[in-house]
Amino acid sequence: MGIHERRQREKNRRRREIITAARKVFSTKGFNAATMEEIALEAQLSPGALYLYFKSKEDLHTLLSIEILKHLANKIREVDNKNFSVETKIEKFCEVFIEIYDCDSNILINLFHLQSGETLKNLSTEVLQCLNENSILAHGAVTDVMKKGTEQEIFIDEHPAALADILWATYAGVVLWVNSKRLLNNQKDFIKPTLKTAFKIINRGINRR
Repeated sequence: MGIHERRQREKNRRRREIITAARKVFSTKGFNAATMEEIALEAQLSPGALYLYFKSKEDLHTLLSIEILKHLANKIREVDNKNFSVETKIEKFCEVFIEIYDCDSNILINLFHLQSGETLKNLSTEVLQCLNENSILAHGAVTDVMKKGTEQEIFIDEHPAALADILWATYAGVVLWVNSKRLLNNQKDFIKPTLKTAFKIINRGINRR
């Protein structure tokens, strides 16, 4: 192995260590409270060295968000590729969304904040492009199911992309809204039962029958 290969391997190893440290800090403190200094300390690096790998906290968090978004997109596409009815696929999407929430609720919540806030302006072009590509994959699979449902005259005659947007907006909205209520009022986590109710209503609402 040459010098260049060894340096690249070391760089990749260090990046993985930083990502692991960032996930721990974000999960413990949340995105807003976490600092690059705390992440550097967890990764046993100086803040200056950390910035050699990632230009901002937003970039680091978005990388974690992209990982969970990739997982979500893959799961949705798996459902789309199964020989289920379109109604069943909507129900399965709900199961996938809940599974992803259980996987890492903090990263998912911050992903939704990220996609709807000024943070997007602070992302590097490369990270923003990766986020966009995976969003398109996930949204495209849902749109495909909506299109099949309208073509089969099972779903109402509305634009499939609009129906997919409604489903995605419901997912993000329920997660963010119910989580805010939980934090403000010290309530139990009602996100999962609320998601089930929301998707049941959506399935009935888009169904012609």
